[in-house]
Amino acid sequence: MIPAIVTTVEMTALALLLAVPLGLFTAIYLNEYAKRGNKLVGVIRVTTETLSGIPSIVYGLFGLLFFVYYLQWGLSLLAGVCTMAIMTFPIIMRATQEALAAVPDLYREGSFGLGAGRFRTVFRIVLPSAIPGILGGIILAIGRTVGESAALIYTAGSIAAVPTSVFDSTRTLAVHMYLLASEGLHIDATYATAVLLLVFVLLINLATSAVAKRISKGGMTDE
Repeated sequence: MIPAIVTTVEMTALALLLAVPLGLFTAIYLNEYAKRGNKLVGVIRVTTETLSGIPSIVYGLFGLLFFVYYLQWGLSLLAGVCTMAIMTFPIIMRATQEALAAVPDLYREGSFGLGAGRFRTVFRIVLPSAIPGILGGIILAIGRTVGESAALIYTAGSIAAVPTSVFDSTRTLAVHMYLLASEGLHIDATYATAVLLLVFVLLINLATSAVAKRISKGGMTDE
């Protein structure tokens, strides 16, 4: 189970490393820089909502065709990471958009009135106020990454070993649990893996909530 735990942490961290900056900056551009009522923004919003509802098996088949076969990465950690980044990108982007939209326009107008530019207003005023909502989207993305099995079986494989390279095949806790359950020989280990997954997600949620509260208190103190 140790290799699966290590792989789950690596998979989650690397997927977030790709998805969070992309989703964050895309949402900032669409909400703060694009013109209000822009048709392109509406199309992108509908598209991201559609991507959020696509079954994970479809992402897995896409990753299999593109990353595994077309790019010839094989069943590897890198293919799994890129597939999970694509899956979680719409979640992070939509959560960030909603969080930014919830910030009152008075904050922006007050910053502009004091002579701050748009860049400074966004990153010093608007973004810190939206941090709790953004972290909520990141929590959802982490939960989907940790609990995903279908897409990763097609892209990362199922070898029970700690990867020494991003091109090595490996398995996460969710895939490990699925394989144990499908064999039907290690039911106790299957339940133990399920409990470990729940504890893992719970600890991440608690840690993220604590960070959000600390940031909110810090912002109130600065004000």
